Amino acid sequence: MIVMLVALGVGFGMQKEIKKKISTIEGDITIQNFNNSVNADIINPISPDESFINELNQFPRIKNIEKIISKFGIVRTEEDFDGIIFKGVESSFDFTQISKFLIDGNIPTYNEKFSNNVLISNNLANNLNLKIGDNFQMIFNRENKQPSIIKLHVNGIYSSGFDELDSKYIYGDIKQLRRINRWKNNQVSSLEIYLNDDSFFNLNKFNKFILWISRNMNIHDEKLTILNDIPTSELIYINSPSDYDVISVEEKYFFIFEWIDLFDKNIIAILFIMTIVAALNIISILIVLILDRTNMIGILKVLGATNFTLSKFFVYKSAYLISKGLFFGNLIGLLILFIQKNFKLISLDPKIYYVNSIPIDIELSQVILLNLIVFILCILSILFPSLIVSNIKPKETIKFN
Repeated sequence: MIVMLVALGVGFGMQKEIKKKISTIEGDITIQNFNNSVNADIINPISPDESFINELNQFPRIKNIEKIISKFGIVRTEEDFDGIIFKGVESSFDFTQISKFLIDGNIPTYNEKFSNNVLISNNLANNLNLKIGDNFQMIFNRENKQPSIIKLHVNGIYSSGFDELDSKYIYGDIKQLRRINRWKNNQVSSLEIYLNDDSFFNLNKFNKFILWISRNMNIHDEKLTILNDIPTSELIYINSPSDYDVISVEEKYFFIFEWIDLFDKNIIAILFIMTIVAALNIISILIVLILDRTNMIGILKVLGATNFTLSKFFVYKSAYLISKGLFFGNLIGLLILFIQKNFKLISLDPKIYYVNSIPIDIELSQVILLNLIVFILCILSILFPSLIVSNIKPKETIKFN
């Protein structure tokens, strides 16, 4: 049970933490021009009107929608340079989640005036030896025109522990890029959509389960209309203009999500193996109990005890031992998870695992369900060995004694 709980807590924790970091930086869903490439410099803008955005906001799972202008540029200091994407955001941009990654300085604020304040990653700061209060130049290429150079000021430094994403963006004022691109006020590179589900990566399966129940019980509820087989990204695509492309974060980083999906298989394999081990152990214990009490079984049979009564006794005895093992297994397993979650004793290399320490995420319902499954399977596994009692005869028992 200890190994099972740790496998569940670590597996689900890794999945949730990595996906949460990706969605914090990239958004859960991106809407951009169909002529642009995924994860490339966006040169073709879209012009979403307020009616379209208001329509999207009616989707129950959408938390907020951010207007973004992004452009690749060269960050240049007196000593070095680096290539990175400038992510222009509006004054209303929600920095709540990103602020949790802030390690120095402050989150920049923007108003109607042009601002040179930017939020950079710790990777960029280390590579170019930048610190809070420093200034640097950023050079942007313009089609058929001279490159544009702007001076930027380091206002904050963040680190999500996801080096691949941290080294990709700096956050700045959207008006800077709108001026460089000579775009209109309603033109943006993309819309980043953030969903309001903390566990959005498991929601589709859960929705299908709820929908299946509602269909079979003929339940008709307006709230259940959102629980359908169509992912949110596809629903948005259906309701978007024909020249808009809708890309989910899973499509952007499919190789990472494929790696994350392997955690499910690993968890299942561990649970399967440990359940078999637990069943074999309890079967061994039951056989030892029966052999150790062969003389007693023979005497009870002589006194009139039936095979069913004796088998039931050993099943109850085994159930007691299983319950005792589950209790102490849960106690130790949950204690280990609690210590790791709060004190982060075991650290990881973020360059390999995308997290600084082993994250833990487990719910009470998962613990209860796991215990029920293990208990039921162990009880079922001892039913057949308990029938050994019916083969014990008093005459042979006396000889055995």
